[in-house]
Amino acid sequence: MVYYTCRYAPAELFAGFGEKMERLDPNPKNFECSDSCAHPNLCGFSKAVIEEVNSRNITEIILTDCCDAMRRTYDVLKARPDMKFIYLLPLPHKNGPAEIKLFGQELKELAEAYGHYSGRRFDVQKAADAYRKAQDEISPKPDRPYVSLSGAHGGEMLMEQLKSAMGDVPVVDDTCTGNRELMEKAGSADSFFDWYASALLNMTPCMRMLAAQTLEGANRTPGPDPSSRLLGTVFHTIKFCDYYSFRYMDEKDASPVPLVKIETDTTQQSEGQLKTRLDAFREELGLNQRKIKMQKKEGAVYTAGIDSGSASTDAVVMDENKKILGRAIVPTGAGAANTAQKALEEALAQAGLKEEDLTAMVSTGYGRETIGVDSTSVTEITCHAKGANFLHPEARTVVDIGGQDSKVIRIDENGSVLNFVMNDKCAAGTGRFLEMQARALEMTMPQMSQKGLEWKKDVEISSMCTVFAESEVVSLVAQNVDTADIIHGLNKSVASKTAALVGRIGGKPEFIMTGGVAQNQGVVKCLEEKLGAPIFVSGDAQVCGAIGAALIALESVLSQRQQDRA
Repeated sequence: MVYYTCRYAPAELFAGFGEKMERLDPNPKNFECSDSCAHPNLCGFSKAVIEEVNSRNITEIILTDCCDAMRRTYDVLKARPDMKFIYLLPLPHKNGPAEIKLFGQELKELAEAYGHYSGRRFDVQKAADAYRKAQDEISPKPDRPYVSLSGAHGGEMLMEQLKSAMGDVPVVDDTCTGNRELMEKAGSADSFFDWYASALLNMTPCMRMLAAQTLEGANRTPGPDPSSRLLGTVFHTIKFCDYYSFRYMDEKDASPVPLVKIETDTTQQSEGQLKTRLDAFREELGLNQRKIKMQKKEGAVYTAGIDSGSASTDAVVMDENKKILGRAIVPTGAGAANTAQKALEEALAQAGLKEEDLTAMVSTGYGRETIGVDSTSVTEITCHAKGANFLHPEARTVVDIGGQDSKVIRIDENGSVLNFVMNDKCAAGTGRFLEMQARALEMTMPQMSQKGLEWKKDVEISSMCTVFAESEVVSLVAQNVDTADIIHGLNKSVASKTAALVGRIGGKPEFIMTGGVAQNQGVVKCLEEKLGAPIFVSGDAQVCGAIGAALIALESVLSQRQQDRA
């Protein structure tokens, strides 16, 4: 069995030797093996290929020189003592006549190299027949609206998660290793290498091809209305892959349909974060909306929203006039279900109600589906957008800095999500970052917030890594640097990280800040300076997600009752 990684790999050629070819779809648990034999900053896909080849003892593989990372992958794998056949296929950047002729010669040399290695003769007719068979087996594009997975290699794990999030809406794999659209007709066996080279180079181009002027898959008719086909695009980039990161910067404003960027390292460690992003994108597209469970059909309407976060679990109880009757903020403990129930009970007690008085509940946050409360789950992206619009109707950009992640959301005048970006790969720029630094300074968060306003000397915290920043703080303390100045330096580092997220999404005034860190006046002031605009902070900033959840439940109940009356 010969394995390949790139859509331009000549899979049909090996049928001429009676050999099967299989696309490598690496999705390792970790990079334990590749980190020991390759540079740690090699892109996630290259490391995943190395990990997969080593763990499965693959001894025959074809690579293409699509980028420097794959060339380094070739160098690493070639050094394996048990590697029997490895070939780096040169790939032209264009599909003009000269490039097609050159690529045809490269394919011929590959066939000669494999024939020499295997001792088999190349049957050109079998190779041509394999191409025709591959054409017959190409899956037709959906004849109804669909979502495209574009950008860099996503793999089966990402495809399955996206399909799960989109429900019955088709998903097309338009990534660089996805669909092999062999649209060109097969020629005669006598001229096999010429027409086969042309067929491969004229597939929908990947990022490294100069013909790639639009998103993979964007040549299909786009548009958000039901009569159009492309509803939205999930643009995938891989950690340390410059090609597709730069491509996203070009595409984010040019895309004719909603587009969201997600980044993985190709391992299985990103599933939790991916679920939130993909579910939020589904909600943004208005697809497969979950029907809100109604606890009772008649009487006064009361709804509740529960936001199960990493640092706190918040609950809000609201009446049908959108008046908040009760609110609660409870530190999230080891048991998400117990914490959620406690927060709900506190909010209900403030409202003078019991759980059976509630008409509907919506849960949100990372623990939204595991809190054990009979509610409907909605992502925190959608809930924070709705809550922010309630707290400040003029807001168009929501900055939410929570305990576990930071997110920036662009919204319209109705509180609907236009686009969003998240940072949840590390603690830098989050509430957890500040908590750890407060611990190093032996202060509480309220003390740290107040002390940071008293700074006099501008101090730079150069490291954004939470662990290294803590070491830097300890060093500054040892140098007798004033605590207020150190805190101001920390606030600036959080503001800098957050402002970068705002810039990535094209955030515009008016700004509203939500989440627990919104109570830190030093961070808010530093962020205002970075953005050059004021930031609205509500007294209910920390329970914004819960407010949005309660509003979504309320709107659903009122809409359903209106339909029932009609």
